[in-house]
Amino acid sequence: MDVVVTGRHCEISESFRGHAAEKLTKLEKHDHRIIRVHVEVDCETNPRQHDKSVHVELTAFSKGPVIRAEAAADHQMGALDLAVDKMAAQMRRAADRRRVHHGRRTPVSVGQALAETGPVDSLTSAPEETETQRSVGPIEVTGDGPLVVREKTHPAVAMTLDQALYEMELVGHDFYLFVDKESERPSVVYRRRGYDYGVISLDLED
Repeated sequence: MDVVVTGRHCEISESFRGHAAEKLTKLEKHDHRIIRVHVEVDCETNPRQHDKSVHVELTAFSKGPVIRAEAAADHQMGALDLAVDKMAAQMRRAADRRRVHHGRRTPVSVGQALAETGPVDSLTSAPEETETQRSVGPIEVTGDGPLVVREKTHPAVAMTLDQALYEMELVGHDFYLFVDKESERPSVVYRRRGYDYGVISLDLED
């Protein structure tokens, strides 16, 4: 397994690289398909964020889904250890969920899940109001609402609900956006309590 370490706004020592390689190698016992792990270390200079001045993001590339985890602490070693522990926990939860799904019950389709939980109420639009525009850097923002500061675009491959749940665990999020293989609808699965989950699907009009 290859380990690639990069730093932003900080120097990366050889001792840190060695510690990272040693810690990350232990992840192979949870997922032997891992090929490469990218470690990105970002040092924040804001004095008000001293206890979380170092942010570490891990991205593991394997023959399966991409796995991500991140953590922050007041020094590089601590942030790395927290991120590795979080990634290991995500891998264990994903493996547990796969055993539950394949060993105890068959996951229902998006359509069945929605039929059991009832239709999702549509959101009512608020009355239109005249809002002013303001410039934030190169972006035009309307009104005083929150500013979108990060956008991501991912390639979409149609998958089953079971696969979407598995990948949700691997990325460590409480939700996962995917295209349902059975209905071909954009759908979101989200975590509720324990192994319970909910599903929201979009019905695209012609």
